[in-house]
Amino acid sequence: MTDLAATGELDVQLEQHRVELTGYCYRMLGGAFEAEDAVQETLVRAWRGFDRFEGRSSLRSWLYRIATNVCFDLLNGRQRRAMPMDLGPASSAESALGPPLAEVTWIEPIPDGRVMAAESDPADLAVARETVRLAFVTALQHLPARQRAVLILREVLRWKAEEVAELLDTTVASVNSALQRARATLADSGVTDEEAAEPEDDAQRALLARYVDAFERYDLDSIVALLHEDVEQSMPPYELWLRGTLDIRKWWLGPGIGCRGSRLIPTVANGLPAFGQYKPSGPGGSHEPWALQVIEPSGDRIARMTFFLDTARLFPLFGLPLRPE
Repeated sequence: MTDLAATGELDVQLEQHRVELTGYCYRMLGGAFEAEDAVQETLVRAWRGFDRFEGRSSLRSWLYRIATNVCFDLLNGRQRRAMPMDLGPASSAESALGPPLAEVTWIEPIPDGRVMAAESDPADLAVARETVRLAFVTALQHLPARQRAVLILREVLRWKAEEVAELLDTTVASVNSALQRARATLADSGVTDEEAAEPEDDAQRALLARYVDAFERYDLDSIVALLHEDVEQSMPPYELWLRGTLDIRKWWLGPGIGCRGSRLIPTVANGLPAFGQYKPSGPGGSHEPWALQVIEPSGDRIARMTFFLDTARLFPLFGLPLRPE
């Protein structure tokens, strides 16, 4: 350890695993900032305890063992993160917004680059995108911590049952049983039945271009034409959420009218198209951050729109400017 630490080689070796560990911790915890903190704690523990690493498993497996224990500690005794749709029925456009809820209540978005290595195999990248979608990460939070870890390690990272059993200090039979129960819970959620279009799909790019044009012109007829009839809209940190084009249109003409004149800057979150939204609510009508919009297309229309309003933390995370150019 002394030699590795002195040359800086250990730091390099550990750092090579940061992105994949962040993806793992994000799926486990559902919070972008919490996942990054968990990975940092994992790497610190690994650096400090490297002299006890016996080499019987790979460095990667050892790091996953540490990361799993860090996540278990963080998850112990706490309420799961969720999306507004998990907390109660849809509201109407006339409903009061209500008070904002604490940050730990919500699933948070995360930039693709923090959880997916750009040089990954295309097939692995497709799996990574699918398994960091907001709906999938939300569904994972319904699983007990150990089932969650088993499902991610087996189904997402494609570990063998024997490898997972060794990591969790359990038996292969126990791993297989946990995986079966986890699969059943996810199947009941319906998340595995969703189809996600590829980000580079021409039809999706055209859909998003029409959305940006209509939103910046605040042409509600054109916006609604791009939405599924049962489209969902939510605005964490508020519990209120809406379903259907009628209520969403009423909302945008009522409480949401301040979005008129907004500008959008594209980004990507959770394998999905996203936009930094800037409202003309600053001094002299200048544009200022309002929301990170995460758009979930399904087929040729938009199925869900999530407006994350914690721009003070999220815009720097996504590299979005404080003012649009």
